[in-house]
Amino acid sequence: MLTLEWESEGLQTVGIVVIIFASLKLLHLLGLIDFSEDTVEDEMEMATVRHRPEALELLEAQSKFTKKELQILYRGFKNECPSGVVNEETFKEIYSQFFPQGDSTTYAHFLFNAFDTDHNGSVSFEDFVMGLSILLRGTVQEKLSWAFNLYDINKDGYITKEEMLDIMKAIYDMMGKCTYPVLKEDAPRQHVETFFQKMDKNKDGVVTIDEFIESCQK
Repeated sequence: MLTLEWESEGLQTVGIVVIIFASLKLLHLLGLIDFSEDTVEDEMEMATVRHRPEALELLEAQSKFTKKELQILYRGFKNECPSGVVNEETFKEIYSQFFPQGDSTTYAHFLFNAFDTDHNGSVSFEDFVMGLSILLRGTVQEKLSWAFNLYDINKDGYITKEEMLDIMKAIYDMMGKCTYPVLKEDAPRQHVETFFQKMDKNKDGVVTIDEFIESCQK
């Protein structure tokens, strides 16, 4: 039987793993991860996005995707999101399909807010690309900084114990019956108590981004 210590250590990475896993699921649903070799159809589709060369070149410079990849990403994004933006309800619908065994509503809300960097209630292609660039190809520190932003629900630059608990509850609600071993109702709070103390180096009741990154890297 797994010990509480083992579970606590493992849970420290759960949030980041689920972020990446869920983001890949989102890409799959939108048809954005098939970077296959060129076909006639691909060339025709790519031609339709050449009316935005300046935007694509700027994104190529800012992200870790090539221009070819950005063209394919944009094609899929426009096919699934003709308006050019994704709203929160779309996020919730996507995650409800991929996590039918649980309730993904709250997690989708938190993840949407992390992608919605300008907090205008919608995720544009640019927002989406920059987030995925970090999650899929960023450095460890960049990925951890992005994860910190997810946990920092009110965006004040600090993670409180309650914010961390809210995220963890949302993750376990989303995973539903997939958690093993089956957790007791108070398990998320116990886990948060354990590793929040490890992260909060100066014991001031909040976790800064430096404390978060240092703890996760260890």
